[in-house]
Amino acid sequence: MPTTTLPNPATTCTPAVRVTRSLLGYGVIAGPFYVIVSLAQALTRPGFDLTRHEWSLLANGALGWIQTGNFVLTGLMVVAAAVGFRRALRPAPGSVWAPRLLAVYGLSLIGAGILRADPADGFPLGTPPGPAAVSWHGLGHLAAGAIGFTCLVAACFVLARRLRADARSGLAIWSRVTGIGFLAGFVGIAAGSGSVAANLAFTAAVIAAWIWLSALSAHLSRTVPN
Repeated sequence: MPTTTLPNPATTCTPAVRVTRSLLGYGVIAGPFYVIVSLAQALTRPGFDLTRHEWSLLANGALGWIQTGNFVLTGLMVVAAAVGFRRALRPAPGSVWAPRLLAVYGLSLIGAGILRADPADGFPLGTPPGPAAVSWHGLGHLAAGAIGFTCLVAACFVLARRLRADARSGLAIWSRVTGIGFLAGFVGIAAGSGSVAANLAFTAAVIAAWIWLSALSAHLSRTVPN
């Protein structure tokens, strides 16, 4: 007698859910992509010093197009992830502002890539030591970064509130700590530009924020109902 195999609800999902999970997948890979591409350049380009130079400076020189592309592609992935956040979180609290803030952060990365940071502190090779005169595109880069970083910090706190409401206290605390840490790193690099401690602290805050985004995107992807 023939048997009928019923679909397993744990392994099947609707097309809409597949799209949502695909969008959230960009949030998982955006950070590793950005960090790996940046570190690969930082470790191989002559004159770049991880203790003194910000990753944005890699957009200068003959190979600067690599970091420009890194900013733009990562920004596009964050915007896609923001759409995934909107689809995964709605209609509960946080489903509007968290995705908007993440989307602005993604757009700011694109803007920071197009508006190149000014050469400074001896990089690329041949650049005089110390801070450089700020150009129009350098000013635009700084403005894009300030807007994007502010939105990322705000997104951390908005999502922390939503996660607490969902009884995800661990993720909620992680979100708050990430927001506070990133804000501290941003303030430190703005106030102590050129300081080794400030530069390393900001780099650590950037990496921590990307880890948080990857983990939260993966969490939401697993919890999207079929």
